[in-house]
Amino acid sequence: MNVIINADDFGLNEHCSFAIAEAFEKGLITDTTIIANGEYFDDAVELSRKNHFNDRIGIHFNITEGTPLTENIKKMSAFTENGRFHGKINRIKPLSKDEKTAVYEELSAQIIKIENAGLKVTHADSHHHIHTAIFIAPIFMRVCKEHGINKLRLHRNIGSISLFKKLIKKSYNSFLRKKGFVTTKFFGSLEDIKNRAVFENLEVMVHPDFDKQGKLIDRTDVQGGYPIGLELKKICEYIKLTSYGEL
Repeated sequence: MNVIINADDFGLNEHCSFAIAEAFEKGLITDTTIIANGEYFDDAVELSRKNHFNDRIGIHFNITEGTPLTENIKKMSAFTENGRFHGKINRIKPLSKDEKTAVYEELSAQIIKIENAGLKVTHADSHHHIHTAIFIAPIFMRVCKEHGINKLRLHRNIGSISLFKKLIKKSYNSFLRKKGFVTTKFFGSLEDIKNRAVFENLEVMVHPDFDKQGKLIDRTDVQGGYPIGLELKKICEYIKLTSYGEL
């Protein structure tokens, strides 16, 4: 079985970035996606080179947290407040022409920043899965195509999902492939597969971090400012780990 284990949020902050580096060192993950507007971006790039995983990095598009790289989107109340992303995007509301332009400029700037840092972007996903929002998804796809990125994360399709959401996710995933993007067959979190058989051709999303004792975990929630969640470990012993670069 071929399984990709992708760590989101590289470059978001120092502790997430060092946890991801440790997870690579221990063979617990195969890939990561970096946040171009993350507070630890520059240091994360150097950390990836020092630890020899700079060829396993995709982009974690972000229009939900932190400070934008471009100015126009700061004027859009649908995305920002006081110059920062507010994370309260209406995922089913159509975008105006100006909003589409602003999102396009921001996403393009994020890819360009990563490219200018000397990283080859191997694949793409997004912070809080915003690339799956119906009226925003086409902009993500356009930017990816323009920058030669043809591997994109699916809409989550394993775990506990209502019938209505299953239909939406299936439609999105089919559309993604029809547009020429290469994907895994399944995508979910460690929580989704914890009590289920491991699927063939699967991407597992993890969020490496450290608990209060400095133990490496998969962060699934935050309470009182401290990361909590499942301990990050290998899913099982019999799978074959692969990467987006090999997909």
